[in-house]
Amino acid sequence: MIRKILVANRGEIAVRIMRSCYEMGVRSVAVYSTADRTSRHVLYANEAECIGEAASSDSYLNIDHIIAAAHKHGVDAIHPGYGFLSENATFARRCKEEGFIFIGPHPETMEKMGDKISARRAMIDAGVPVVPGTEKPLTSVEEAIAVAKSIGFPVMLKASMGGGGKGMRLITREEDVVEMYNAAKGEAMSGFGDDTVYMEKFVEEPHHIEFQVLGDQYGNVVHLFDRECSVQRRHQKVVEESPSPFIDYNLRMEMGAKAVAAAKAVGYVGAGTIEFLVDRHHHFYFLEMNTRLQVEHPITEEVVGVDLVKEQIRIASGKPLHLRQEEIKQHGHAIECRICAEDTERNFMPSPGVIHQLTEPHGIGTRIDSYVYEGYEIPVHYDPMIGKLIVWATTREYAIERMRRVLYEYKITGLTTNIRYLRRIIDVPEFKEGNYNTHFIERNEEYLRPRAGFKNDSEPMAVIAAYIDYLMNIEENKPHCTDNNSSAINRWRSFGLQKGVLRV
Repeated sequence: MIRKILVANRGEIAVRIMRSCYEMGVRSVAVYSTADRTSRHVLYANEAECIGEAASSDSYLNIDHIIAAAHKHGVDAIHPGYGFLSENATFARRCKEEGFIFIGPHPETMEKMGDKISARRAMIDAGVPVVPGTEKPLTSVEEAIAVAKSIGFPVMLKASMGGGGKGMRLITREEDVVEMYNAAKGEAMSGFGDDTVYMEKFVEEPHHIEFQVLGDQYGNVVHLFDRECSVQRRHQKVVEESPSPFIDYNLRMEMGAKAVAAAKAVGYVGAGTIEFLVDRHHHFYFLEMNTRLQVEHPITEEVVGVDLVKEQIRIASGKPLHLRQEEIKQHGHAIECRICAEDTERNFMPSPGVIHQLTEPHGIGTRIDSYVYEGYEIPVHYDPMIGKLIVWATTREYAIERMRRVLYEYKITGLTTNIRYLRRIIDVPEFKEGNYNTHFIERNEEYLRPRAGFKNDSEPMAVIAAYIDYLMNIEENKPHCTDNNSSAINRWRSFGLQKGVLRV
């Protein structure tokens, strides 16, 4: 049995994993960098260990330091979360060699599916549709030109070891092939240490739809239905929902069956995601497999009622899947917004700083996966995402209404966030109608800009409210005074009414 787990990650995903551990009676061990000493995941865990300086390479990406911490605290297993070392086959293999259970797939599976070219081959063999393109790495720019001509423009160049949009180039005409080929290879080498690239036909007006899968050590695999992830900026997801408003029942069943076939073809164990592109004619194609827990996993949990982290731990413990495909149903609708410390009006520049005031929304169907608190300083060294806001409701229309409400209630001051930007996304007619694809943000760029005359007044209003509360506390705790007009709060109220800044 797994009795103690080291979470080799930070931030909201570390806290989220530890919550499931707590419910299962499993002790958790946090690892942290010097920049994360006061992070909530450190405070929440049963035990904690500093593993290095602020830079990820010295801490969260340092395999030796993580393994040493695991030995020191006597853990049974290591959960990688997402990002950092979560899809690093070397790390997964090292965990096994050191006597720890790696809560994830076999390293051989990670290597096969992490290489986009070998993944394409595996999917073709399994009968899963793939986008027309190369099955081998491109060896020269001349070959790239020939392939592009044969499958027809537009085409997409992709890094074999890529992800997050790095090493990707859209090519619409032959004259651009040379420049884009060299640029894609250069970016792939700098980002992944491997400049291997391949080419696919570009799917126009695509929807990015993914299926959650679970597989055990005995060959059993199920899918937990779909997520629509088409609201993206530069290939980074911003808003996700489940189920997808674009696909119908028959297509959902067909895609789910192919997702299971894809996972079985590579002997998948644990929680993973099969990602598809679906064109406007409802033809779908395998895009890639993420061999880890996804950022957007909460919306699947909300609509199917399954704790994916608990399932990961059970599978890693050697238990067979207790879920049967015919028993898994979708109920209601869920939407997730990624809350980031970034300035959307300055090209989404990260906005680290100290949180002065934090008001999180509550109420029926509301969930927040986060790691911040008032007084916490967002470090400059890591991804700017500080949390995820998730809502569930019985219908998509009600879920949108709920998300609009909770985004209005969510207040963070002291730094700049993307909350107002997310409010505008939810209000775009195209989104409300469910008629959008991966070009949503660029097509609605004008709508998503701040309105004319807009100014960010949330922090001044918070200061005013805090000052009024301070004055009222003074009045409540001082000796009775007969001259009401002389009190500080009444002078403030009179001034506000005269200037028109307070209403009664």
